[in-house]
Formats: sequence, C-alpha cells, structure tokens
Amino acid sequence: MSSDKSAEKYLNLKTKAKEKMESLNEKTVVMVGAATCGKAAGVIDTREALKDEIEKKGIDAQVVEVGCMGFCYAEPIVVISKPGFPSLCYGSVDEGLAVRLVEDYLVNDDPCFEYALVALEPNDYFPVFTDFPRGVYEKKIILEQCGFIDPEDIDHYLAEDGYEALAKTFEIQPEEVIESIKESKLRGRGGAGFPAGIKWDVCSKAQDDSKYVICNADEGDPGAFMDRSILESNPHQVIEGLIISAYAVGASKGYIYVRSEYPQAVRRVETALEQAREKGLLGDSILETDFSFDIEIFEGSGAFVCGEETALINSMEGIMGVPEHRPPFPASYGFRGKPTLINNVKTLSYVPHIIRKGVEWFKSIGTSDSPGTAVFALVGKVEYTGLVEVPMGTSLRNLIYDVGGGVPDEKDFKAVQIGGPSGGCLPESALDIPIDFDSLHEAGAIMGSGGLVVLNEDDCMVEIARYFLDFTQKESCGKCTFCRLGTKHMLDMLGEITRGEGELNHLDTLRELGEDIKKGSLCGLGKTAPNPVLTTLRYFKDEYEAHIKEKRCPALMCMHLLGFYIIPERCSKFCSACVGSCPTEAIYTRDDQLKAIDQEKCVKCNSCLFACPPEFYAVEKLSPAELVEEREREQG
Repeated sequence: MSSDKSAEKYLNLKTKAKEKMESLNEKTVVMVGAATCGKAAGVIDTREALKDEIEKKGIDAQVVEVGCMGFCYAEPIVVISKPGFPSLCYGSVDEGLAVRLVEDYLVNDDPCFEYALVALEPNDYFPVFTDFPRGVYEKKIILEQCGFIDPEDIDHYLAEDGYEALAKTFEIQPEEVIESIKESKLRGRGGAGFPAGIKWDVCSKAQDDSKYVICNADEGDPGAFMDRSILESNPHQVIEGLIISAYAVGASKGYIYVRSEYPQAVRRVETALEQAREKGLLGDSILETDFSFDIEIFEGSGAFVCGEETALINSMEGIMGVPEHRPPFPASYGFRGKPTLINNVKTLSYVPHIIRKGVEWFKSIGTSDSPGTAVFALVGKVEYTGLVEVPMGTSLRNLIYDVGGGVPDEKDFKAVQIGGPSGGCLPESALDIPIDFDSLHEAGAIMGSGGLVVLNEDDCMVEIARYFLDFTQKESCGKCTFCRLGTKHMLDMLGEITRGEGELNHLDTLRELGEDIKKGSLCGLGKTAPNPVLTTLRYFKDEYEAHIKEKRCPALMCMHLLGFYIIPERCSKFCSACVGSCPTEAIYTRDDQLKAIDQEKCVKCNSCLFACPPEFYAVEKLSPAELVEEREREQG
C-alpha cells in the first residue's frame, strides 16, 4: 500500500470539500428533513413553499434536502442556519409556517423562537440541543450527521471528516484493523450481538482468493426504521465501513442487500456509490493504492426471514430464501461458496468512528461487555416518537420517560415490546433494566435490531402477543416443523383465548410449546418467535386468566369480548353523530329520542366511539358482563 499517496489524495478531497462547505455557510442555508418520515408528513409541500417564497423575496439562500434528525414526532422538520444567528430547528413546519419563517426570519431577522424546537449550537437566546430533554441523555455516534448533511452530496460527508478512517486504514495492515475491531468489543447490531471482530477474523483467515462482504439492510421488523433512516440520511458512513471491512478480510466485491420497499434509500445509496467512484474512493486503486473494491446494490423482495444470513445468501443466489444449517458459517463458506462477511447497517456504521477516534474512545461509552450506543426506533404510546441513540446501559425507564417524554394523554404505562416481533414484552417492574444484550436476554427479551414499542393501559397483552406471533408465523419459511406447525398451534390457541374460548390448560401448553420451538428451530426467526408469548405469560398471566375464566378483556381490546353501548345519561336527544357513522345501521333512536345500539347488528368497528362528540362521551366499550349490568340497570 502506498499510504503516503492515499493520505495526500484524501487530504486534497477533504480540503476541497471544506472550502465548498465554507462558501456555502457564508450565506443562509435552509435544510429540510426529506427522509421518508418527512415526506410522509408533507415536507415536499413545505420545501416548495420555502423555495417559492425565497425566490419571490429575492433572498440569497439555499434550500438543501437532508435526512432524518430523529424528531419524527415533529415532522416536517426545517433547520435554518443564518449568518449572525444560531442554527435553529423548527418542527411541524407546514406551508403557512414556511412562508412566515421566510418573511419574519430571513427578511426581518425575527427568529420566531415560539416555533423553534431547539438550537443546534450555543447561543444567548435559546436552549441548545444538549440542553433539550432528549439531548441530555442521547449520545449520537452513527446518527450524529443524520439530518445535518446532504446525503446526495459526498462533499458534505468529506467536510465532516468522512473517509478519514479509510485513509487511516490504508496506513496499517489488515490484521491490525481486525485487531482494533476485536479490542473495541463491537457487537453486531443486527440482533444477535455476536462480536464483530471474531467474525472478521474468521473470514480473513479463510483460504480463498475470492471473498465477499455484504451489508445486511433487510430491515423487516414492524415499526422499525433505523437502517432505512441511516441509508437515507448518511449512506457514505455505511459505504466507508463496508470498504474498511473488505480491506480487513481481503474482499474485492461487496453488496448492500436492501429491501425494495425502501426506494428512497436505494436511490440515495446508488447516488452515493456513483459519487464515491468519481472521487476515487471506490473501484480500482482506491485512493491511489493497490486495493480495488466495488459495491453493488441487491434489492430483496421483502421476506422477513431473509434477514437471516444464510437465507439472505440463498436469496442473492436466486434460490428460495430459506435458512441453512450452520456450520459452515458464511464467514467460511457463504455467497457462491466463497468466504463472506455479513454485517448489519449499524454495525458497519460504527467502524469508521472506531478507526478514526480509537478503540479506547469507543469502549468508554456504554458498558464493559456492550460498549457503544444503542439505536432505537421509539414508537407506540410515547410522546416523542422517532429515532434515538443512547449509551448502552441506559435504563428502559430513562429511554421511555426522559428521552421519549413518557406515555401521553395521562394514560398508565403497561409494557414495552423490545426487539422487534421476536422480542419480549417487559412490564413496568423491568423498566430499570439496563439496555444491553445480556441484561435484556435475562429478562426474556432481546436487543434485536432496535425496534421498541411502548404500550399503555389500553393495550391487551394477549392480543399483542397474538399480533406479533401472527406476523412471525406468516413470515416463517416453513422449513422447520417446529416453526411451521408449532407457531401455528400457538397462534390458534391465542386466537381462542382472545375470543373467550380458551381453557386454562392452554397456558401450560403455550409455555411448553414455546420452549420446544425455541430449541427445535433452525434459525433465529423460529428460535425467538415465541418470545412475545412467553414474556406475556411470565409478566401478564392475570390477563390470560381474565380472558379464560371471566371471558373478559381487561383492556377492552379483544373485540369478541366486548360490546359498544350508549350511556343514556350522557346521550343528547339533539345529536345524531353516531347514527351517520355506523356502517351497518345498528344504531337506532329509542322512544325517548336517545340513541341505542342493536348488538346483533353491531360489527364493533369503533366508528360510533370516534364519532361521539367529546362533550358527551356517551359511547363506551364494555365487556359482556358489564353490558348485562347496563341493560338491567336501564330496565330498572
């Protein structure tokens, strides 16, 4: 390796990028969060309103599309950096507010603090991000630049020391790179938490002239969007990590396996790859060294099981995406029969930071056995939904209440479902468990790839377990008898329980069958599929018993065990909102002009509940026993 030439080549690229960014920062820059979450919230209209108004006013300002900052609850997000003022982040910016910001701030120097979420740099006027409730507890590493750089302009990444780790990598031997990853104790962020350095070491020692590296971006968990957001917001971070891994293990070809349901992520990665080739950071003789390496995108068809390494490889080879027995492991015998290193998006994203800032820096964050940070898609019944990154060892309570703002609408917290559809449901008593691979495993859950769903008092834990098991059962490839038939039997029993047809012996059968499925399944999908059922049986057994013994759903969520009833004392003779909302004409007018529901016609669609004006709140969900009591009370 000609490290001197590579260092000089990189320094030239970085210098030009910094000069470009400095000239850009001399004028006003308006950044709009245009990741998928922002576009779903209407940021395209916001962006056009900003552009039109800036042009109309003749302002020297540039509108730049960036990725996701993590404040998904406040989309559309706009960040304005104006010379002489602190950079300010504004939330829920619709077309009207966009026009006002241009007029008041860009023209008249009024920052409109009342609409700002947070400042991005120290100032005398407004709280900075580190003083923001979630900013105090977050520690951003791989999300640090997400939402602050243009993902479709490589110079933005280069100006922030991007690809510096790659240049440093070429100054040392491949085995030294692997040793750094091993010493860092970096564990795979795809779910299992396997030490990344060991996997790299095995692949590097495999005797073969042809090797592959693959980035596994097949993110399929319901409610998870971490990998998608990283690819949409900072794709070069992943690409740099993949190149470094290829150099370390001796691979000349790489792939990014991403599901085709992520069109924007695919497009932005394609753009990033093209720009990296143009800069000499990818392709032949990278940074004028003798190391050549290139990357292609492989679009998966969306099968959840293809997130498993061997199933992913089968999918890439054009055969059915089902898992294979291991060993041999892909690191020794993988894609096309060659040694293949497979790492998750987040795992690869840490690599440039570890190489650039050092092993000890990385180990100083998090816990001794799980260093670094944890990235979560925080969703469900929580105030501030979005992407968060906290140090390993942070408690679930801290994450949900301090970072996420707690449970809204004065509802009581019930559980947190962590680890995706194969994760576990943990109760309030488990909220002080530190977030790390081993502690969560002891509690019956898994870290997973980073999905975290907060549940409140209105969620039925039996139905939640049934919902997630229904997902994994449908996504099972069918290869293993335990997974194929065992999950089906469990799902059938859960269905009977939610319909009030369950028996007490179902609980022992569910527990026994769940343990057998975990032991007898081939891949991670089957081995973890029973987790939602086993953890809800462990922590919420009383809810199962209520469904079976009392034919009652305590959360009033299971439709077969409840009915909708109009409380006469609250109903108004002059309101017919519920009548028009009912699709089956089950609501009729009584002789006293109040409304009532024909239970035989009611299909329990919830329409009347939402249609009833809040000042009356006359429609309620009641269990059958409570319905009988109401009818008896009504009849005197």
